[in-house]
Amino acid sequence: MNIAIVDYRSGNLHSALKSFQAAASNFKNVNVKITSCYKDVRVADKVVLPGVGSFSFCKSKLHENTDVYNSLIDMVIEKKKPFLGICVGMQLLATTGHEGQSNNPGLNWIRGEVKKIDVGQNLKIPHMGWNDLSFKNYHPIFNGINTNDHFYFVHSYEFIACSDKDIVATTNHGKNIVAAIAKENIIGLQFHPEKSQIPGLKIISNFIEWDPLR
Repeated sequence: MNIAIVDYRSGNLHSALKSFQAAASNFKNVNVKITSCYKDVRVADKVVLPGVGSFSFCKSKLHENTDVYNSLIDMVIEKKKPFLGICVGMQLLATTGHEGQSNNPGLNWIRGEVKKIDVGQNLKIPHMGWNDLSFKNYHPIFNGINTNDHFYFVHSYEFIACSDKDIVATTNHGKNIVAAIAKENIIGLQFHPEKSQIPGLKIISNFIEWDPLR
């Protein structure tokens, strides 16, 4: 199995690679590679899109590499390969984003909008630190995860989904905020599994095992 972590100059690539390699060491014949080459994306069995920065910045960087962008669409949308978006990599799945530039079109793979978190003046933004999850819909990527497990968040914008059916889990920071979203072969995580210690490694292992067609 080949797992491609897409390098589009916007992501925690080193920590993501180390975590995926640690999880992959428990499986046979799983290769993890950071790549900015479309050929690697086209031979990948699974694709990971990390993201750090604003929605508009990450989107522009993704579009700069036209071959990789087109390969992502082919592999994820046409060939239905398992896809994981992390942090802004999850937010880019939305229809529209408003960070850095208003009404900026996203990938529109999961219908929704990315807006600044509004929790009044009582809580700090960005939402940064450890928080637990509340599960709304079942997804196998969370097998073995308990409600008292905590995950690392750092974000100022949230994914507002058009359909509750797409929301897998929420977290609470003054209000419920989407923490995980999924549709068919696509899943996005607002938190950083690569920074979330043992529970994060469990989620990465589940992603490696995940077969959306099963």
